[in-house]
Amino acid sequence: MSVPDELRYSKDHEWVRLTGSRAVIGITAHAADELGDVVFVDLPAIGSSLAQFKVFGAIESVKAVSDLYSPISGTITAKNEALGSDPAIINSDPYGGGWLLEVEVAIIADLDSLLDAAGYRQHIG
Repeated sequence: MSVPDELRYSKDHEWVRLTGSRAVIGITAHAADELGDVVFVDLPAIGSSLAQFKVFGAIESVKAVSDLYSPISGTITAKNEALGSDPAIINSDPYGGGWLLEVEVAIIADLDSLLDAAGYRQHIG
């Protein structure tokens, strides 16, 4: 199972890629695999605020509907519009084209409460 070293991870299986004060958020390959074929993603509007570890949307697969939890606090600056017509990108490319949101990070220290790649590998066993 792919767990890129440069990302940070929540125990709820979301990942964060930080570039300056901006972060991209997605779900991990482990989560995508557990969900099965993703058929719908419900994401908040650009400009909405996120609070760390709070629900920000939902992801629906052929197996279940699951809440999405924000790994960091911030304001949404972009969302992946391609998921509207092809949510299965999350299954095929969870760390690339299957990203969910771009966020202007409010509290950089939020990253300190996330797992590094080794910690996430241990978390998923």
